[in-house]
Amino acid sequence: MFKSILNLFFPKSCSACDAILLSNEKVICSICRHHIPLTNHHLLTENEAFKKFYGRISVEYASAFLYFHKKGIVQKLIHNLKYKGHEEIGTLLGEWYTEDLKETISSLKADEIIPVPLHPKKFKERGYNQVTTFGKSLAEKLELNYNETILFRKVYSKTQSKKNLLGRTEGIETVFDVHFSEKDHNKHFVIIDDVITTGATLEACGRALLKIPGAKISIICMAMAQS
Repeated sequence: MFKSILNLFFPKSCSACDAILLSNEKVICSICRHHIPLTNHHLLTENEAFKKFYGRISVEYASAFLYFHKKGIVQKLIHNLKYKGHEEIGTLLGEWYTEDLKETISSLKADEIIPVPLHPKKFKERGYNQVTTFGKSLAEKLELNYNETILFRKVYSKTQSKKNLLGRTEGIETVFDVHFSEKDHNKHFVIIDDVITTGATLEACGRALLKIPGAKISIICMAMAQS
């Protein structure tokens, strides 16, 4: 009863268009769900996300769930997740994408979900890592371990979205490193992030993880920037 009264005076709105959600809608309204741009990367092994890393780093699999367009639905979702504390968006996208990924991830025999980490200073500023709920949702549904301690960021940097292409790639290979032990050898790590742009951050994370003997990596993101 209290929840109903609360919703009456403070109705929940769609995280993509701000419309009032109906009682059967969760986080995103039905209209936005219908219009959200899906990549369907899971239907093709050598998709555009996978090709992003050709000649750069060896990945077993790569995919993104949605297309990211400026001033589009997905940009609004990622903005609300990343800067407005709406972590439920990550949970929803993880649950949604799991249905597409179950068969692929099972065949890859992946072991752990690894989030792209924030520097401790950035984490303190924001209060959370925007990919945590997405990663934990994937890990739970795909029955994988969620490991947020093995990969860490050594260098504090400004928000990537405020940098140009050169600024995003310059020196990125020195930003990440790993803490590991023998139990981490020969594992298949699935790196997750919010948006693939140049792919430089994910490449740097992958290179760090590949320092581990016998390691393999795959990449899964919420979205991919499309020109």
